[in-house]
Amino acid sequence: MSPEIVTIIGLVVIFAIATVLPINMGALAFTAAFIIGTLSVGLTTDDILSGFPAELVLTLIGVTYLFAIAQNNGTVDLLVRGAVRLVGGHVAAIPWIMFFVTALLTAIGALSPAAVAIIAPIALTFAARHGINPLLMGMMVIHGAQGGGFSPISVYGVTVNTIVEDEGLPSSPIAVMLGSLFFNLAIALVLFFVLGGRGLLGRKVAVEVPAEAEHAESTVVRGHGAATGPAVGGPDDDRDDGPDGGADSGAIQPQPVTLDQILTLIGLAAVAVLALVFDLDIGFVAISVATVLAMFAAARHKNAVSQISWSTVLLIAGVLSYVFVLQEAGAIDYVGEAVIGLGVPLLIALLLCYIGGIVSAFASSTAIIGVAIALAVPFLQEGSIGAVGVIVALSVSSTIVDVSPFSTNGALVLANAQDVDKDRFYKQILGYSAIVVAVGPFLAWLVFVVPGWL
Repeated sequence: MSPEIVTIIGLVVIFAIATVLPINMGALAFTAAFIIGTLSVGLTTDDILSGFPAELVLTLIGVTYLFAIAQNNGTVDLLVRGAVRLVGGHVAAIPWIMFFVTALLTAIGALSPAAVAIIAPIALTFAARHGINPLLMGMMVIHGAQGGGFSPISVYGVTVNTIVEDEGLPSSPIAVMLGSLFFNLAIALVLFFVLGGRGLLGRKVAVEVPAEAEHAESTVVRGHGAATGPAVGGPDDDRDDGPDGGADSGAIQPQPVTLDQILTLIGLAAVAVLALVFDLDIGFVAISVATVLAMFAAARHKNAVSQISWSTVLLIAGVLSYVFVLQEAGAIDYVGEAVIGLGVPLLIALLLCYIGGIVSAFASSTAIIGVAIALAVPFLQEGSIGAVGVIVALSVSSTIVDVSPFSTNGALVLANAQDVDKDRFYKQILGYSAIVVAVGPFLAWLVFVVPGWL
């Protein structure tokens, strides 16, 4: 059997095992890279290690370390509180605040599951307290996370832009970022009116961050297992139950802004400026800022390193290392030539969008993005269709399906829903995710690919 076929079969086996068993796909990919790379492709271990994505790994470590510190010292909570107060108690605005706050978190470097893990408990507590459809609130959080997830300094954005630049394809980080943002924003707008948003218009209450969300731990569901995520806020929050126990019951008194939080806000701004304006490496900048912040409160942040998403680092490093083996074996060119052989550029692009969307609904979006774009490279290098549009469509198709209850984000929403029948809510999420998987890739293809072909 040729090395091309062996490596492709290996990729299928990796996804199959990771879907059925709670094993990190990155570990499986490293194992396959070693076994298949040496025995079938004829690579040495040094050859395989040359494909290790060191720059991307440093970026992941840096941004998640910085985000852990921002979470620990209450800066994330501060941002959420401030955003909620901006709505002035208008209930209809709360889902949109959650959408944009989650988008902001992923845009500045938070991993999508991390942002959803922080915001979902707060958002769904609001939903339960103020009569907002929990499916609407949960999906607004997820689409917000995906909408902001392709900024040039985000994990998704860095992954896509690095692959595109390495392959010599036309690069447009802003197009990828705005394409994802507006696509998810459009979906959120439809959801708002379909799932009861119209009935929220005109309602107004005294709104603060619910105490239940502050003191409760959020259940983080990952694949087949569950873990406990950190709660947002702290145990010292004051309660203001209000004289009548009405809308103000359980509201939290505003807390003073601390020096740690001010420094963290300055640090986040510095990362954005140094990375975007001065084009410095985001990984080095983020880890440097995080280290400086940690020095101001070493005792508080001593466990921040353990909060780095090492499982995601392993996942991405392993999958991209295996993608390198695929390239060395000629599998990427093999698949590309087979797809191009269909002879219909629009059909090829549509099939790639559906492959990315369907697989991503059951596996890691971050990993799928890398694989989908790598598979599309030979096809895009032909120049028969706009590369930027296809890349945006693949990026969107591979991430909007994270509403699936089988993905981390969808599972987080399911786990944190309050005052609902969990079985019924699970079926609602599953039904919505089925619609997204069936229609989402087609719409992404229609919006981003077709205009570039015409």
